[in-house]
Amino acid sequence: MRDPRYDILFEPVQIGPVRTRNRFYQVPHCNGMGHVHPSAMASMRGIKAQGGWGVVCTEECEISPQSEFSPCIEARLWDERDIPALARMCEAVHQHGSLAGVELAFNGYSAPNRYSREIPWAPSNTPVRGYDPVQARAMSRADIKHLREMHRAAALRAREAGFDIVYVYAGHDLGLPFHFLTPRNNRRTDEYGGVLENRIRLLRELIEDTRDAVGDRCAVAVRLAVDEQVSGGLSREGEGAEIFSILADLPDLWDINVADWSNDSITSRFAAEGYQEAFLTGLKALTTKPVVGVGRFTSPDTMASLVRRGVLDLIGAARPSIADPFLPKKIEEGRMDEIRECIGCNVCVSGDHTSTPLRCTQNPTMGEEWRRGWHPESVRRVHSPGRALVIGAGPAGLECARVLGARGMEVALVEGLRQVGGRVALESRLPGLSNWSRVIDYRLDALSRLASVEIYRESRLEAQDVLDFAAAHVFIATGSRWRRDGLGRALRQALPGLETLPILTPDDVMAGAVPPSPVLLFDDDHYYMGSVLAERLVVQGVDVIFVTPAADVATWTHNTLEQHRIQRRLLELNVTIITSHTLATATPDDAIASCVYTGRPRVIPAACLLLVTSREPEQALYGALDQSPGSLWAAGIKTVALVGDCLAPGTIAAAVYSGHRQAREFDAAADSLVMRREIACLEVK
Repeated sequence: MRDPRYDILFEPVQIGPVRTRNRFYQVPHCNGMGHVHPSAMASMRGIKAQGGWGVVCTEECEISPQSEFSPCIEARLWDERDIPALARMCEAVHQHGSLAGVELAFNGYSAPNRYSREIPWAPSNTPVRGYDPVQARAMSRADIKHLREMHRAAALRAREAGFDIVYVYAGHDLGLPFHFLTPRNNRRTDEYGGVLENRIRLLRELIEDTRDAVGDRCAVAVRLAVDEQVSGGLSREGEGAEIFSILADLPDLWDINVADWSNDSITSRFAAEGYQEAFLTGLKALTTKPVVGVGRFTSPDTMASLVRRGVLDLIGAARPSIADPFLPKKIEEGRMDEIRECIGCNVCVSGDHTSTPLRCTQNPTMGEEWRRGWHPESVRRVHSPGRALVIGAGPAGLECARVLGARGMEVALVEGLRQVGGRVALESRLPGLSNWSRVIDYRLDALSRLASVEIYRESRLEAQDVLDFAAAHVFIATGSRWRRDGLGRALRQALPGLETLPILTPDDVMAGAVPPSPVLLFDDDHYYMGSVLAERLVVQGVDVIFVTPAADVATWTHNTLEQHRIQRRLLELNVTIITSHTLATATPDDAIASCVYTGRPRVIPAACLLLVTSREPEQALYGALDQSPGSLWAAGIKTVALVGDCLAPGTIAAAVYSGHRQAREFDAAADSLVMRREIACLEVK
């Protein structure tokens, strides 16, 4: 069934003493479960192995309280007590014939040690990364010796846990070995500083120590960032390639990327698939060992081309493996059309920054494999098949209909417009968001293969239409609309003076409205919408003044690693940015803003207000049905449920999750819906 063009992707690769079953390699990625929710983490990794990923790795795995990332939740191998949790992951991965890898991490000045309160270590005295009022101290030779001992001990614990690949982590401007490599972090004058050969010394020693400890059974991998993309940092054409060349054949595997994390995991808004190829090309020729790299690869043709052209030996993925844990198996079985392609929104990344289990816009089962028992490719058949009516074909409605159909229901998906997709259809036309249309594409393709699902377009339903349809289960996914009165986080009542100025909302702009200049865009949403609308308007020749109560634009996108790129883009477009101000009132020729700290007023000339504040759920149809429960009973309707944004507006990921959950659980017994959680074991006094 497999297309022979992709046979090359299913060839085994020898990595030191171990051998992969194919070239699909899930590189280490954070997940917000780690040492706090180890069974959930193990189940999630096991699903990846079941889906065909030949190698499945942990996230960063802390080796000591000397360097810990609290409150971010990572894996831990501090001592022997941590072995059973990670052994559970190894067992889940091995069950499906895949190799398990662990990324041992000691993060130096990148980790402020908020939990352990240990003083962080660094090559030289320096403040820690971020804004904690903490400084890392320069490591002594005794510290370096201690670090080597800790790393070796953690490698031995990793082998005991059952791992097949053990990492030395020198990437992302996070791992301490990387800090020793870079002159901007390493100002030492001893044998570990100065010339490149000295700065490489610690990384070389850690590789040799790890190989000596576990190399008879485990492969030793090095994750190395060859380019920092900052002034004075490592560059691929400079010392980055030279470091790789000097150490070329020392480890069993090279995992190559760029620093920092925001450059390694750029959103699709700012980079296309394969964006790291320029940094990878040519390195494989310098080593006899296999090389893995990433680039948000979703196309089998791109993957096969990378191997054939000698760029990579193994196709690395984090985000694409989250969006579709069964991506390799679908390629193997000739089901490429069924792949849930990553949209590059980085909602998955936000889990690490918010210390919560990761989630995914495309894959609503991600993070729910253990605690809710959800599988990405299978759902339980309904006990009593019947008719279901899903009203609204946005992200929630599409997913709800897909899952209902897969469960054996006869489904009518009814959309009031000609175009399906709801908010996604509109938002994917905004600057940089075209990949988001994959949310629609995947679900329309899946629905086309379900004979029990019919889609009715241009069919607006009133309450009587729903009663006449007489479906046993009705799911209302009519979405939401942006408010026109300014109410949001900062303003808890309507903005005074709205009648004096033209008012637009994102709905108006996405429908084609072009406001007069200058437009004052008030962003109290703090995600992507305000910034993409500003970008669109500037391209249309509109002068934009961007006002926000936050300290910077699109502030929630710090969690998706793109805030700095968004603000830079707006500044490059000459958007006037006024932060830490909220709106006080509108007048015929301007708006008056007030400082969120002092309350001082500021007059801002404006010909129009564009309010990006909050959304109101579209619940009129639900309200009409809810008023006549007797009519519902007479029509044989057992379920009427709000789904997605019409229940509570949120992210697209939240809408997809809502549709999935409602379709999966609408007929479940209440006692079966209890979310599993892992209870900490009390230490003996």
